[in-house]
Amino acid sequence: ESFRQELFNENIGKIQFIQDNESKSSFGVLRGLHYQLPPFAQSKLVRVVYGKVLDVAVDIRRTSPTFGKHVSIELSGENKKQFFISKGFVHGYVVLSDYAVFQYKVDNYYSKESERGILFDDEDLNIKWMLDKENLVVTQKDKLNKKFSEADLFE
Repeated sequence: ESFRQELFNENIGKIQFIQDNESKSSFGVLRGLHYQLPPFAQSKLVRVVYGKVLDVAVDIRRTSPTFGKHVSIELSGENKKQFFISKGFVHGYVVLSDYAVFQYKVDNYYSKESERGILFDDEDLNIKWMLDKENLVVTQKDKLNKKFSEADLFE
């Protein structure tokens, strides 16, 4: 089993996922940091079925005691760990293996108008991505994300 609703509800809370997504990326590809504003904010349950990634979530809820702090976890096809990212967090990951197949469940649909991003290398966040910057493959779109101090945040 990779997912059982009643166990998830018991351990995390009642979330109704409405869509599953999958992406495949090669070594050094960094996706993020992404989020959506309300009413299209998303909670995600992420996992890697092949390969290895460093997965990162940053708390952007202004009233939270962990505001501006991040947590990172290595997800891989071998360790079979899953990571729940709640609404109010930005999310990103970098591929540490030759390639990785990344799967995630979401509880809200994608909205282009609500999509936002924060720079992966923002000095205020101080995220250690485990790869040297010259080994990272970042889309032009993600290179144009806002700094944390300029981003649209959650209350």
